[in-house]
Amino acid sequence: MSGRADGHGRVYQAAGDLHVTEHHHAAPDWSGPDSVRRPAVGRTPLVLRDRTELMNRLEAAVGPGQADTVHVLHGLGGAGKTAVAHTLFRRAAENAGRLCLWVNASGAAGLRSGMLAVAADRGAREGELIAARSGLRAGADLAWDLLDRSDRPWLLVLDNADDPAVLQEGGWLRSSPSGVVLVTTRQAAGRWWPEAELLHVGVLPRADAARVLHDLAPEAGSVEEAERIADRLGRLPLALTLAGGFLANQVLDPWTMADYERSLDDGQGLAALYEGTDPDTGDDRLLLGTTWQLSLDALTARGLPEATTLLQLLACWGSDPLPVQLLAGPAPIPGLPRTRVEPALRGLLDHSLTHLGRDGIRCLRTHGIVLDSVARRTPSDRHGELLAAAVARLDGAVPPQPTRGPRDPYLGLLAPHCTALLRHTTDPAVTVHALAVTVRLATALHRTGEYLTAHELARTCADLAESRLGAEHDAALTARTREGRSLFRLGRFTDAAALHRRVLGVRERLLGPDHPDTLESAFALQFPLLQLEGHHAEAHALLARVAEGRERILGPAHPLTLYTRANQLEYLEGDELRREVDRDLPADCLHHLGADHPVTVVGRHNHAYALWQLGDRAEEADRLAAAVLADYLRLYGPRFPVTVSAQLLHARTRAATGHLPEAVDLMAEVVTGREETLGPDHPYTVRTREILAELRAELRAESDGRTTP
Repeated sequence: MSGRADGHGRVYQAAGDLHVTEHHHAAPDWSGPDSVRRPAVGRTPLVLRDRTELMNRLEAAVGPGQADTVHVLHGLGGAGKTAVAHTLFRRAAENAGRLCLWVNASGAAGLRSGMLAVAADRGAREGELIAARSGLRAGADLAWDLLDRSDRPWLLVLDNADDPAVLQEGGWLRSSPSGVVLVTTRQAAGRWWPEAELLHVGVLPRADAARVLHDLAPEAGSVEEAERIADRLGRLPLALTLAGGFLANQVLDPWTMADYERSLDDGQGLAALYEGTDPDTGDDRLLLGTTWQLSLDALTARGLPEATTLLQLLACWGSDPLPVQLLAGPAPIPGLPRTRVEPALRGLLDHSLTHLGRDGIRCLRTHGIVLDSVARRTPSDRHGELLAAAVARLDGAVPPQPTRGPRDPYLGLLAPHCTALLRHTTDPAVTVHALAVTVRLATALHRTGEYLTAHELARTCADLAESRLGAEHDAALTARTREGRSLFRLGRFTDAAALHRRVLGVRERLLGPDHPDTLESAFALQFPLLQLEGHHAEAHALLARVAEGRERILGPAHPLTLYTRANQLEYLEGDELRREVDRDLPADCLHHLGADHPVTVVGRHNHAYALWQLGDRAEEADRLAAAVLADYLRLYGPRFPVTVSAQLLHARTRAATGHLPEAVDLMAEVVTGREETLGPDHPYTVRTREILAELRAELRAESDGRTTP
């Protein structure tokens, strides 16, 4: 077995005739290319105030013939960087005729999803997207290759890139001769943005800040009163927007700006909260605290105290788009009856404390500063109750038994909220529950082909579990096992083997050699070992140990027992293989699990492969391979990687039964599928082309033999 590295350091292994039971899944279900052609932002200013010089510079940057540049808008959270980007986005589309694309860059999963949506918009094929999402090819290279070849000049906005390492680690930030990139971030350090133009977005001048407030609530008072309030709010656009939303939405008992100004003097007041803090460098959570509290007090006075509870619940999660459906779940929320969720949410929306996006899955977007500020002000006992409720909501949203299937965009949206919630938890019981839900979500994402997202989620989960509970806690070991599974699917065999070996050693010591979790670790370890030279004997011994142990402990009908037998069919040889084939795994799977159970489908596939390997049962192999291919086409479609693998096997069985013309046609389809899903230089693709050449040579020889006198 030989290894080969691609251009990104990933090592692939090519073995034998490439019978690979690829547990991949269906194509990405994009919400549509329009999703990246519309900014995912909340309420934007009626008029963009005091940004004339900045906008002139940016509009010149997207003028005719301008390209190959990166511009970075940096500044305090809530300073209006996204509003500036939104205005440029709109003007570039309307006035400059540019194709404009918008991606949320706040986290790795959202950034990757957005950039692959950009790739889909620019013409990426279904197989290319599957391969990029599952980690079989570099997603950044796919997206930027298509952007470079775009037939229209474009503007790409990477919004909320407050962790620049996310952009750097994936190679997502580049310049292009076909377009212009605009980044918004709180990070101003030049080391993060080499060769980019940095543009600062600060707080507003007094007069412009007053006009922002007055634009939103013109009936509430004079411009002079708005100036005084703007000074008290530090002239931060987000604080002004929240204050304006508050003043504009008092119906039964309208407030004037004078009333609002007096409210800032009550109690500690904003000045006391903000004492000694520079607006350009200080903690903006303090600045906003009084602003949003006034809105919540007003909602309470209107009979909506539940709005406070709902915002406190939202603060248990993150600032990434949050599916509204999560709020409709059956799990109870302390202090918030189900019948009051809808009016509470409407109150928050009216006061601009959260925003509702309507593209694809309906999601709430709440500014991170607001969420941080709310979380800090929530009493610790109350926060603990709501964290438990937030975990329960996520628990109800994640499938209890994740199975393979098509990509589910809803699950991908939950990932950043699981990690945000884990970072908030301190209670051990809530932490263990949150870890279990997060690992289950990582499993669900893995089984729908989201290997990169699954790996990131599992790794974060394992790190947090070790720091909170200890490296040998069961929750930490389970998370590390899930991380190792994803590492294997990403082609990082050495890393996966080392991780699984460490977990196996701990479980053998703590649980004993026959515990189901120990057997699971042994089973997980044999996969990467089979891909590493010099470790095949150890891998075979582990697989035999797991097969014997699972059948003895779980019983012969258990799905894990049957799945282990399916894996043995790939690696047994000679008389051992013949004896296992005679046990008729497909019949056992059909009897115990049903026709479309994932283990049944894999078992039939591997049984057909074993029949072909035996050599003297080619007709049986051919009939079963055809049936397996039909199943995969029905369940997953023609470009699903495991469907391509089944086509390869069927081409082999057709050749073995004397149907060379059909075998050549099938193998040609396999080459096309491999090139589309893995790329032309992947070792599997290269080997498949070699097999096609061999079959064509056999066909020519057969034809020459028939025509020779």
